[in-house]
This record gives sequence, C-alpha cells and structure tokens, in this order.
Amino acid sequence: MNSTDKTTAPEMAELLARAVRVLTQLEAWLPPTPPAVNWNAHAFRWRKRGASHGWLEAIANVSLINTDDLQHIERQKEIINRNTLHFVEGKPSNNVLMTGARGTGKSSLVKAMLAAYGDRGLRLIEVDKADMADLADIVDMVAARPEKFIVFCDDLSFEEGEAGYKALKSVLDGSAASTGNNVLIYATSNRRHLMPEYMSENLSYKHQSDGEIHPGETVEEKISLSERFGLWMSFYPFRQDDYLDIVAHWLRTLGCSEAVIAESRTEALQWTLERGSRSGRVALQFARDWAARHA
Repeated sequence: MNSTDKTTAPEMAELLARAVRVLTQLEAWLPPTPPAVNWNAHAFRWRKRGASHGWLEAIANVSLINTDDLQHIERQKEIINRNTLHFVEGKPSNNVLMTGARGTGKSSLVKAMLAAYGDRGLRLIEVDKADMADLADIVDMVAARPEKFIVFCDDLSFEEGEAGYKALKSVLDGSAASTGNNVLIYATSNRRHLMPEYMSENLSYKHQSDGEIHPGETVEEKISLSERFGLWMSFYPFRQDDYLDIVAHWLRTLGCSEAVIAESRTEALQWTLERGSRSGRVALQFARDWAARHA
C-alpha cells in the first residue's frame, strides 16, 4: 500500500470528531425515544411531540373523588357503576357518552369509577381531543395487558373534517381490528352528537309518501358517531334545592357546622347567580370559599 493511502492518527481523530458532530445534529431532528411505561400506575396521559410516536405517561397524583360526593345524579351513577363493574369482571359492557350541562359531574363520575375499581385492575388513560387519531395505537399498546383500561376524553367535540372523528368512529364499531376485552371508551361532551348542527341541515330531511321521515346524508353522518356509543347518559342543570344540598354536603366535608351551613344559603344563591349556573362544580367552588372564611 502506498504511504499516501494511509490515514494518520490525527486525521482519523478529525474524521471521528466530524462524524460525532453530524450525528449530534441529526439527533436534534429525530423524535425522542418514548420512555418505558410504568404499568404500576393507575392513571395515564397520552403524550405526543410533533409527528413522533406517542407514549403513556403515568400520572403521579391522581385526582380522585368518591361516588358519595356526587349528589343528585343517582340514576347516572347507578348505570355507569353497573357498566364499569361488568367491564372489570370481564362481562359484556358498553362504551359511554355523557352529555349535558357543564359542571354536573360527568368527568368526576369517571374519576369516581377509578377510585372504586382501581384496586381491581381498572386503569384510566386520558386522551386529548387533538390526539384522538392515535386511538388505534393506544389500543394496540395495551392489548396484551391484563388490566382493564378506560380511554377517557373530556369535553369531546369535533368540527367538520377533523381526523380524530373518523378514528374514533372506526375504533368504536367499524374497524376490522377489535378493541379487545380490556378497553372501553368513556367520553363527555356538551354536544349530543359530538358535531356542530346547523339549521340548514334540517332541509335535507325527506318525507316519504307513507309519512316516514328520512334524514339527509349530512345528518346521518353526524348521528352515526354518537350511535356507536352503547350508553348515552344525559346530565341536567340542578334545581335550586339540589344545588343547596350539594353546597351543604361539601361544607360538611370541609368541616363546617350546621349553623355555618345554614348561614351560607343566601350567599350561595348569590354566588350561582353571578356565574349563571347551578352545578356541582359551582357548589364546590362556593363551599371552598365559604369554608375558608367561616370554618
């Protein structure tokens, strides 16, 4: 070999240094390696950075609530509890869509199920609406696990043409791939059909000669998503007396005496008028403020 073909040690070191710099620059553009899943956790969030693959991030401090703290939604509690218990026991169960007034306990009821059945293998995965297109990946990730997973999306709704709409529709009841026996989808929404509805869409209804009404294709498409949830649960604004009952419950929980609770009535009503809503959330917010000032 000619001496000119030989690479000296300093030249080799320079080549290696250049290679290291190039690789370092490339790493900045590559998606990060997803961390290992902590399967000992009871609740997870689906995380994603850019176009990279997502991962399950364990929630260290889970916000739980007992079903006894959810007042005046007894029918909803009974149905959701029964469905979740069947799911935990490996019996047939349904995906759930909860719609209705804000602050009436929809998302709290899901957290209450985790508190009730977490020790029996129930797990919760929170998914943002923007990441609903990753549902199939989430299902595949937990398919071989022995636990039971509720995939939970709070305040779910879609605008026209969003990718997550068709992904959810497919996972619910339209894909060749099954979600298996260890995944259910629980969602809350202020829209009964999860999509905006316009007055002009009513013009697409057709009246048959026998009196039967057929909705148009646009209406059918919007209804078809919500129909794939096996259970629909509606939540309604509370009556005044119900709202005051909830206020009293939380004040007792926060250590207030009955005398202090009785004094709170007028201000509790003023509080809800200022917010334009009688809900469990507003009742808890008032109770915290009142208890801090009077307990």
